[in-house]
Amino acid sequence: MPTVIEEGKDTIIFVTKEDHEAPSNAELVEEDPNDPYEERGLILPGGEINWNCPCLGGMASGPCGTEFKEAFSCFHYSKEEVKGSECLDQFRAMQECMQRYPELYPQEDEKDKQEPTSESGTNAASEGQKDNDTTEPDVKS
Repeated sequence: MPTVIEEGKDTIIFVTKEDHEAPSNAELVEEDPNDPYEERGLILPGGEINWNCPCLGGMASGPCGTEFKEAFSCFHYSKEEVKGSECLDQFRAMQECMQRYPELYPQEDEKDKQEPTSESGTNAASEGQKDNDTTEPDVKS
């Protein structure tokens, strides 16, 4: 007989070799394809967008969620030859919203400012560029 221990949200089941030798009496339940809580990935079987997908990182529910949904939906359902080319206004609105919340959506140039500096006072990115220069390095004596 297996030993069952409940620890918070987890259930731990210890079984013996004899427990494994007995045939299983577990019944498999067919999944409900209409279950909104079932993780299905970004695109649902019917082609709709799964706004609950963890792959979106909360973008659909943040302060710019409406703008994000409009831009992403426009791109997803786009029939244009250059996919999403008709969605510039929606993406612009999303970008403008994100700029109003810089603490939640940092801009690329702000990320560069936050890079750690080395002892020489330059950031790691500029030091990496110096290594790739074809000019003579500065010699310090």
